[in-house]
Amino acid sequence: MKTADAVVIGAGVSGSSIAFRLAQQGLKVVIVDKNGPGSGASGSCDKAIFMQSKRPGLHMELALASRRMYDTLEAELDQCVEFESDGGMVVIETPRHMEFMKDFIEKQRNAGISVSLIDGDAAREAQPFLAPHILGASFSPDDADVNPLALNAAFFRAAKRHGAVHQTHSEVIAVHTERGKVTRVDTTRGSISTGLVINAAGPFAKKVGALSNIDVPVQPRRGTILISESVPKKVTGCILDAQYIASKHLRSDNDDAPPYGVGFSLGQTVSGNLLIGGSREFAGFDKRPNQDVIATIAAHAARIAPELASTRIIRTMTGFRPYTGDGLPIIDRAPGVDGYIIAAGHEGDGLALAPLTGQLVVDLLKGSGPTHHFLSGLRVDRFTPSKDAAPIGTSEATLTVEPQLPAPA
Repeated sequence: MKTADAVVIGAGVSGSSIAFRLAQQGLKVVIVDKNGPGSGASGSCDKAIFMQSKRPGLHMELALASRRMYDTLEAELDQCVEFESDGGMVVIETPRHMEFMKDFIEKQRNAGISVSLIDGDAAREAQPFLAPHILGASFSPDDADVNPLALNAAFFRAAKRHGAVHQTHSEVIAVHTERGKVTRVDTTRGSISTGLVINAAGPFAKKVGALSNIDVPVQPRRGTILISESVPKKVTGCILDAQYIASKHLRSDNDDAPPYGVGFSLGQTVSGNLLIGGSREFAGFDKRPNQDVIATIAAHAARIAPELASTRIIRTMTGFRPYTGDGLPIIDRAPGVDGYIIAAGHEGDGLALAPLTGQLVVDLLKGSGPTHHFLSGLRVDRFTPSKDAAPIGTSEATLTVEPQLPAPA
């Protein structure tokens, strides 16, 4: 039987980031995935690291802290991840969305984001393909892009260089406990003796948690992106529309939203392919292509950028994002099971928070560290409040001190 100080379940960007940071601490890590890195949510998303879409408060603070880590990440991982800090834009189509964005921008500025409102002519000067009816746009130099597959691979390989063992194409079938403490993980490729498990299975985190009778309040949210043939460079940075932002933050006041949660997103890969999105809908784990969804995305995108109507789409990409309901991930110890960590629920922020996620798990285990102050707002009990649960925003002084990291084997 293999032995490990920690078993990380899930080899996406979050799981690989966690494995890397734990291995850096000198722990003997095994990372297990039923397929491999980039096979799940990390391989079916766009390339945006978008600050403008984040709510002021903890959501924004996490994103900003992680964004700062990106500035030195390629050097730390010793691999190019195609990180580009060309800024981002949110285009505005209607007077209603203009009023919403003016208020939203003011709140973002107060939260520390560098963002400005430009008129339609300035927006079209920056992105000439935008339609004549675009009223304006917000622009932030803090937004950036990264290649998600390259990022996933970089974390995965860096973890391996620090001694982590990768067990891909291996599904976890049981997590055993004795007297309320994790003791062993069974997989389709054998068992691993360990006292620490990190459930970083993304949209599958709830299914993995059920193996140990742990309720992980994460559900899959399906999203589809259209991918074009390679075209000459035309998109600078990353682009969303105000509909995307409003649908995320004004759900109860968003009757004019397109079906399937469609909002405009546009980016361009280094190889020239356009990534045109996207949808957000609850459909379980049904990954079958939906022609109505594809048509709705295409029509919405062509209205904002008319020349996209004549761009050839070579394939579509559908994946599942781990949704929690409040836009924040869960980074916490599972209640009642010693040695079981939940690190899932990033939804569309897996890329934005990837550098930070591994450090959050390390600081959770240590009980201290540069990101420990964020953890009170990422607790799992925020979804099932009890008289004993500290409310979100409770100061660290009221929280139980976490045990130290286990000593390396």
